[in-house]
Amino acid sequence: MYKPLSIFIGLRYLRAKRRNRFASFIAIASTTGIALGVAVLIIVMSVMNGFEREVAAHVAGMTAHATSFELGVPMSRWQEIATDIRKLPHVEGVEPFIRGSGMLNRRGAARGIVLYGVDPETESHVTKLADYLGSTPLSALKSDGPIPNIMIGSTLAETLRLTTGDVVSLIVPRWAPNQGMGSPLFQQLRIAGIFQVGMHEFDSTFAIIDIHAAAEIFQFRDAVSGLRIRFDDLGRATEYALAIREHLGDKYLVLDWTEFHRNFFQALKSQKRILFVILSLIIAVAAFNIIASMIMVVKEKLTDIAILRTLGYAPMQILAMFIVQGTMISLVGIALGIGIGTTAAGYASDLMRWLEKMFDIQLIKPEVYYISYLPTQIQLADLVLVSLTAFGVCLLATFYPAWRASNIVPVDALRYD
Repeated sequence: MYKPLSIFIGLRYLRAKRRNRFASFIAIASTTGIALGVAVLIIVMSVMNGFEREVAAHVAGMTAHATSFELGVPMSRWQEIATDIRKLPHVEGVEPFIRGSGMLNRRGAARGIVLYGVDPETESHVTKLADYLGSTPLSALKSDGPIPNIMIGSTLAETLRLTTGDVVSLIVPRWAPNQGMGSPLFQQLRIAGIFQVGMHEFDSTFAIIDIHAAAEIFQFRDAVSGLRIRFDDLGRATEYALAIREHLGDKYLVLDWTEFHRNFFQALKSQKRILFVILSLIIAVAAFNIIASMIMVVKEKLTDIAILRTLGYAPMQILAMFIVQGTMISLVGIALGIGIGTTAAGYASDLMRWLEKMFDIQLIKPEVYYISYLPTQIQLADLVLVSLTAFGVCLLATFYPAWRASNIVPVDALRYD
C-alpha cells in the first residue's frame, strides 16, 4: 500500500503552494530547461536525419545503387555480364556507361567536368536523371547533326553563361602509346538541356552525353567503363552489391553507392553523435535546477517528513515520495520538449527561408552542404533515445535530494520546530 500513498503525497507536494516562491521558480525553470534541451535535441537530430536522407536520395538517384567495373581495363564483355546480372534477385535494371574527364571552354572561361556517356533510352532504368531535367526529355541527347549534344548542371551553366542551344568546346587529353600525353581533342558540343539536382557536386561538375558519342570521344570502341545497377531496395544496396561481387568473381569490382561517399556519411554520423552529447548538456544544466528545487522542497517539508517517519513511514517510502515529485517535473518537461521539438522540426525549412529573407544571408551554402534547403526527418528511434536520456539524467538528479529526505532523523527535525 505504501507505493500508492507515496505517489499520492508526492503529487500533492507538487501541486501544493509553497512558502518559498524561489523554489517554485526553480521548479518552473527546471521544467523549461528540460523542455528546451529535449526540443533542441529533436530539432538538430531531425535536421541531421533529413540532411542524410536527401543527400542519399540525390547521390543514389544520379549514380545508381551500385556500379560494376572490370579491374584494370574497360569492360569489353559488358552485354554478357549485364544479362547475367539482370537474372539475379532484387535487380531492377542494369545499363552501361562511359566515364571520362575533360574541360568545357566557352569564350575564354573554362571549367573541368566529369562526363558520363549514357543510353538516353534506357538510363531511366538505373538513375533518376530524367527527374532533374524539367521539361527536357533524356532523348534530347540524341543528335541529328554532326555536333553531339550534352546536358550540364545548372551551376556549371551559370558559371559559363550557357543556355540550351549554345555550342561549347570540350577539351579532352589524349594519350599516345609509349609516348605519354599527345595532342588534346577539341570537340564541339551543343547544350541540349540543363539539369538541377540541388547538390553542388553534380550541378557544378557533372555532364552527360550520348554513350555512342562518348565512345568516340574517349576511344572506347566496343567497351564501356562499367555497368550501373538499380535494386528494388536502396537500403539493402550494400548487401545486394556484395552478392553480385561474389557472383561475378575477383575479376570484377562492384561498389554500392555509399562507397563513393563513405567518408562523408561516416563524418555525418559522427557529427550527429557529437552534437547529441554536446546538446545533452542543456538537459544536464536543467537537472542541476531539479536538484536545487528538490533540496528546497525537502527543507520546506522537514516537519512533514518527521511526522510521517514518527507515524511509521519507512525511509524507502519517503524516498519514493520525492522521486515521484522529481519524476513528474521531468516527464512534463520531456512531453513539452517533444511537442515543441516535433512542431519546430516540421517548420524548420520555412523558418530558415524567413531568416534568409529577413537578414539577406545564405545560411546553407550548397557548395559546402551539398543542398540549398533545410530538410528534416523525425525518427521514432531518436524520440525514444532523447526521451530516455533526459529521463535518466533527471532521475539521477532527483535521487540525491530524495535520499537526503529519507535519511532525516525525526527527533532532529522536530527539535526546533
